Amino acid sequence: MKAELISAGTELLLGEIVDTNAVYLSQKLAQIGVDVYYRHTVGDNLRRLVEVLRLAFDRADAVIITGGLGPTQDDITRQAIAEVAARPLIRSPQAVEKLREFFARRGRILSDNNLCQAEAPEGAALLDNPYGTAPGIRLEHEGRVIFALPGPPTELQPMFTAEVVPYLLERAGQRGERLYTRSLLLADIGESTVAEVLSDPIAAQTDPTIALYASPAQVRVRLATKAAEEQAATQRLDAAEAAIRKLLGEYIFGVDEDTMEAVIGRLLRERQATLAVAESCTGGLIASRITDVPGASDYFLGSVVAYSNDLKQVVLGVASEILSTYGAVSSQCAEAMAEGARAAFGADFALATTGIAGPGGGSEEKPVGLVYLAVADQRGVEVQEQNWPGTREQFKRRVSQMALSSLRKRILQTNEQET
Repeated sequence: MKAELISAGTELLLGEIVDTNAVYLSQKLAQIGVDVYYRHTVGDNLRRLVEVLRLAFDRADAVIITGGLGPTQDDITRQAIAEVAARPLIRSPQAVEKLREFFARRGRILSDNNLCQAEAPEGAALLDNPYGTAPGIRLEHEGRVIFALPGPPTELQPMFTAEVVPYLLERAGQRGERLYTRSLLLADIGESTVAEVLSDPIAAQTDPTIALYASPAQVRVRLATKAAEEQAATQRLDAAEAAIRKLLGEYIFGVDEDTMEAVIGRLLRERQATLAVAESCTGGLIASRITDVPGASDYFLGSVVAYSNDLKQVVLGVASEILSTYGAVSSQCAEAMAEGARAAFGADFALATTGIAGPGGGSEEKPVGLVYLAVADQRGVEVQEQNWPGTREQFKRRVSQMALSSLRKRILQTNEQET
């Protein structure tokens, strides 16, 4: 079964609202084996919405429109569907009564404007909306089906689950193929290098398919297959994952919804080890990510955001000679910060960052994006110099990811040496 999505609303075209509905629907439809080949975004203009709706209706088995079901003049989804299907809008007495009850429960008066929400093209079914005033619409027409769902995600998602999914499954057949995916998460390697290493598997791919996606300091290798049975899909994904791990295993830190901070948490908990952090340029982001993981108090002792040189000296014990000779952004300072954090907290591992986030503050010798990452444990301190130019937000995110990745590798190395 093929579906097309239409997101209605000028605010989406202006970028005032992020279209999370389209992402949600695409993911959920893929999970039940419905292919989405096209997604459209159109403003609150009847002519353009009708044009896009006709285009989608001509080539898809199911069309899902989100938004435009409200009580104002720019809510035109009902009119567009009625025009495409050449059917009049009919007001439902049952829907009117539900509106009256909805407003009465809240001590409000039902206005004439709201009554339009009880209208739908002749022959359409109204879909219950327990969380809002606008019912959804399902219209079967010329062997195809059009769904109109409300724009607010809190209303759309329950309606989609309760009203749309069962209908599509019944229409496609419960035994139809579904999409199964698995994502391998990589760090310390760029997308182009991953593509080069996997060039032969990608060129020869049939089932599962292989796709690469890059994000700050991380690459995701997505495997996808369609199958009627989960067991068959799992076997295919397992085989593909094993082949990729032979080529890139050292860079794979997680699968699917794993995060670097969660992986590190598991490693520390397995060792019954503790962690402390000293941050300058990342401004507490690393500590924030670590504590995003439930149960982080089992292994995370605390952090110091030592932005000023005075704090680096007083709290972390960085020698004034290091700061005056090498500067705060130096391998020597990063090493001293990591050692100081480990000693101050009595931690098994300590992580430190110091760098120049920009956009100002750089020099020819020390450009914007320069950063030093240090990991300390009982074996000593390891320092890395890297350069990640970009916006401050990009810099902080990349540095936090690379710092956590460095910590992960250090823990794994320790485990290997002890076995």
